[in-house]
Amino acid sequence: MSQVLAGEKIMALAVTEPSGGSDVTNLKTRAVREGEYYRINGSKTFITSGVRADYYTVAVRTGNEGFGGVSLLLVEKGTPGFTVGRKLKKMGWWASDTAELFFDDCLVPVENLIGVENAGFACIMANFQSERLSLAIMANMTAQLALEESMKWARERQAFGKPVGRFQVLKHRLAEMATQLEVSREFTYRQAVQMAAGRSVIKEISMAKNFATDIADRLTYDAVQIMGGMGYMRESLVERLYRDNRILSIGGGTREIMNEIIAKQMGL
Repeated sequence: MSQVLAGEKIMALAVTEPSGGSDVTNLKTRAVREGEYYRINGSKTFITSGVRADYYTVAVRTGNEGFGGVSLLLVEKGTPGFTVGRKLKKMGWWASDTAELFFDDCLVPVENLIGVENAGFACIMANFQSERLSLAIMANMTAQLALEESMKWARERQAFGKPVGRFQVLKHRLAEMATQLEVSREFTYRQAVQMAAGRSVIKEISMAKNFATDIADRLTYDAVQIMGGMGYMRESLVERLYRDNRILSIGGGTREIMNEIIAKQMGL
């Protein structure tokens, strides 16, 4: 795994299945222990870096139904019985490959078990917290780029004899965009500090992800609108930001799942 940390090898996390993504407790891929091996059968989908990865952390069911029967196994590319399916075509994130994975009597050594058997759910949930922080940061940076492109356009684009940024309606929109981004960024950073200190921020990081992705939705939409026809062109950065941004409120737990987590943490 030192090669993964050094950036020499690629790791993928394989949790989502054709039957569902956010409901991890009901995953179907099963691993049955047979002596010194686990025999895996099942499939995964929407796996980021699934085509290029060298190693896969695969969520499997080793016990009974529910969260208590989930384990994590390390599977290396090329293992007999493990195949990578087609590269999926996406709306955005073209630079990141996404794939289907198939396990047909795939034998993995028992020593490839990550952590304790039937205790993988807690590991997945812990990973989700850092992933959701990363997605919130990504959303804020997407919004930042959209704002910067909008500002550049507002200064350079001429209409009715002056830069469009001098029109009050556009000045006020840009001011609102900048304000929303600052609020989102500060709240996200607060949660990063709390996580670094070892404090539990399950509710707050879910709030941060939802808020940051909402702001990114708004700012990328506004950026395309501000730039008009050019904002709709493939050569425009904001066109790509608009497409790439859409996955941020879906990946790592949908907006609806985040609200469920927030409500549960509130005692509802």
